[in-house]
Amino acid sequence: MPREDSLKPFKNCSSSISNGKISIIIATLNAGATLQACLNSVYTQCYPEIEIIIIDGKSTDNTLEIIKQNRSHISVSISEPDAGVYDAMNKGIKKATGKWYYFLGADDVLFADFSGLAFQLADAAAIYYGSVLTRGVKRFGYVSMYQMAKTGIFHQAIIYPASIFKKYEYEQKYHVFGDYAFNIKCYGDKNIKWIFKDYIIANFNHTGLSSFEADDTFEKDKPGLVRENFNTLIWLRFRLKMIKKIWLKKS
Repeated sequence: MPREDSLKPFKNCSSSISNGKISIIIATLNAGATLQACLNSVYTQCYPEIEIIIIDGKSTDNTLEIIKQNRSHISVSISEPDAGVYDAMNKGIKKATGKWYYFLGADDVLFADFSGLAFQLADAAAIYYGSVLTRGVKRFGYVSMYQMAKTGIFHQAIIYPASIFKKYEYEQKYHVFGDYAFNIKCYGDKNIKWIFKDYIIANFNHTGLSSFEADDTFEKDKPGLVRENFNTLIWLRFRLKMIKKIWLKKS
């Protein structure tokens, strides 16, 4: 897939024009310790058209109180039991009214460069991505086809066009890496372009599910997803890596 030339970091909003509303979807569950900082980072964005959607899984801490205190800034909020984060994200998609969708973790924060990337959204059939900080390190920059198959991209680095979700949704059978599986399928779709812009748009707090829980269903399905959505060379490289990993484990 073609690489888009990266740009210098964005610094000035004054002369920039909106490329359509961005729906920022935040799934919460007992996120009282971090949610206000997350919301504050959205409020500081200079991109002019943002709606905030919060899908809460029936929190029992002070999350609902924080949502209530921020009601004037939140377009939609619901709180009800769900089947996990990807169920919540799918619910958010159904409530969103933007031209673009972005999924932000309740323990993550946006940087000013999120607006920089937002002002570059031009192709409504393309997925745009930048980078994130995690543990103080920039991840990942431009991602090659093999890197996409091997490690994927953190969803906090990606802004999706709304049109994508008319065709795809997050699979709830993956309770940790549903976004990875989703991105693999989008990457394998020849009608979808991936465009990289060199902005660090968020701080990804690496303390969520993916940091301490396994996703056995995804790991079982991953080889088939790679084989289905990438070319033969990428599949062979991926398969060789799997064989080497198994061999090293046995050794």
